[in-house]
Amino acid sequence: MKWVTLISFIFLFSSAASRNLQRVARGTEHKSEIAHRYNDLKEETFKAVSMITFAQYLQRCSYEGLSKLVKNVLDLAQACSANEDGPKCANSLPSIFLDEICQVKELRDSYGAMADCCAKADPERNECFLTFKVPQPDFVQPYQRPGADVICKEYQDNRVSLLGHFIYAVARRNPFLYAPTILALAADYEHALQTCCKESDVNACLDEKVSQIFHSKKISVKQQYACGVLNEFGERTFQANKLAYLSQKYPNAPFSELVKIVRGVKDTYKECCEGDMIECMDDRAEIVAYMCSKQEVFSSKIKGCCEKPMVERSQCIMEAEFDDKPEGLPSLVEKYIQDKEICKSFEADHDAFLSEFVYDYARRHPEFSTQLILRAAKGYETLLEKCCKTDNPAECYGNAVEELNKHIKETQDVVKTNCDLLTTHGEPDFLKAILIRYTKKMPQVSTDTLLEIGKKMTAVGTKCCQLPEDKRLSCSEGYLSIVIQDMCRRQETTPINDNVSHCCRDSYAYRRPCFTAMGVDTKYVPPPFNPDMFNFDEKLCSAPPAEQELGQMKLLVNLIKRKPLMTEEQIKTIAAGFTAMVDKCCKQSDIETCFGEE
Repeated sequence: MKWVTLISFIFLFSSAASRNLQRVARGTEHKSEIAHRYNDLKEETFKAVSMITFAQYLQRCSYEGLSKLVKNVLDLAQACSANEDGPKCANSLPSIFLDEICQVKELRDSYGAMADCCAKADPERNECFLTFKVPQPDFVQPYQRPGADVICKEYQDNRVSLLGHFIYAVARRNPFLYAPTILALAADYEHALQTCCKESDVNACLDEKVSQIFHSKKISVKQQYACGVLNEFGERTFQANKLAYLSQKYPNAPFSELVKIVRGVKDTYKECCEGDMIECMDDRAEIVAYMCSKQEVFSSKIKGCCEKPMVERSQCIMEAEFDDKPEGLPSLVEKYIQDKEICKSFEADHDAFLSEFVYDYARRHPEFSTQLILRAAKGYETLLEKCCKTDNPAECYGNAVEELNKHIKETQDVVKTNCDLLTTHGEPDFLKAILIRYTKKMPQVSTDTLLEIGKKMTAVGTKCCQLPEDKRLSCSEGYLSIVIQDMCRRQETTPINDNVSHCCRDSYAYRRPCFTAMGVDTKYVPPPFNPDMFNFDEKLCSAPPAEQELGQMKLLVNLIKRKPLMTEEQIKTIAAGFTAMVDKCCKQSDIETCFGEE
């Protein structure tokens, strides 16, 4: 379980509930926020998180250059710790860091238009800076680990500098990766050095251990995804989704305790998404400390995690397994269908009633995706809104179970159909099937982008379809949601078509079923025929198998872009004809003439 998942468990379901549950702003609790955070985190962690913050905003700057900015902030923190009434001590942490950035003399020379952000007032200044973060910076060289003899001596002689450079290297390559996660990776790196520097073959040992550490890109993608859901669908949807996950992971925890955790993390998740890494780090530690103080309430799976140091403890809890589901949980039928007071409870406190439904439903179904649980909750909500206005509500919502089962069956059928296709026909044919489906749905998308999306969806199938039955559904829909969100992010800057726009904006819970059900874009006008796209030469015969396969995939996509209404049978006939043509012509002495004639 990743930090993104823990910090986002928020119970609020509406703006009204949000106002009621907001915790007191930190600034009103402490005269100096920077002094408070410095005292909480202590010097080494404070410096490390400051380096992460600067490296994620100023990705082109050297370690030495950023170290000067870190020292400036550290000096201020220490001064404010001694005297909270000192100059700048009352400033917010984001403004302190951005003020330092805006004082960099070479800012415009190195970052161009980003320097214009400095003219804006907070919080717009920070929002402006966030838009200039580069998720996959091509100007940063891949991380090169020092040689075995150098790295072990460096660790022994100058531990802080070595780990500082590691943190800097990860942060500037992953500008949206949360500071707590980066520090957890650094702790893993240090453990690897402690172990491997005692081995005879240091490099082999480090190769094995460090490859396990550098999964930061995957974590970063998930964290960006969660921030995207929060920004695009708002707190109500985002928080309901995370409440469902929290209830699945801690099914033995009372509803009231999960609410306490949820209330505590509301602002924390925003801090992480907004790049406020010092507060993000400190507040996360506070939540984890609370959970560990009541671990018997939350989960039997976190005992070992709670014995670790603070930095490692957090990540460990996030990656811990789901707790065992309580035995003998009563059926939900009595509480949510047979109870005569259902409409009264629903109308008295709509959001509280539904949030408890999400909790009850999720803790009974760890095998479901959170999106499916939200669809079940939305279906139940819609049914109650209709039935509670009738003369006989009980009769009206008496078929609620059948309605819920429709959502379950649709999702299970999609997973089964796709896993059967992948298992029976293999990855190449599965990818072709995906390309055919999605080229018809959104033919306006470039061929390369369609191939990229297709490969990602195939990777999801490969990862999830080999899992046990009770893990496939949540794995499949969870990862597909990330792929779909990436498509929707592109849709914002380069609109695709009305169908895609509708599915991206309409409903988070229904977004995947919306894409699944999407038909051919009837408004699409195919481009004029271009013979060059179907011009074959001897490279089709001499290219490596992988390249030949890629060429065929591109041909398939380009063909469907011109004939989106082609049936499966027509596509199979053309594919068979193409294969026969290649087989025939590649055996001829004059390959290109053969291709021209065929």
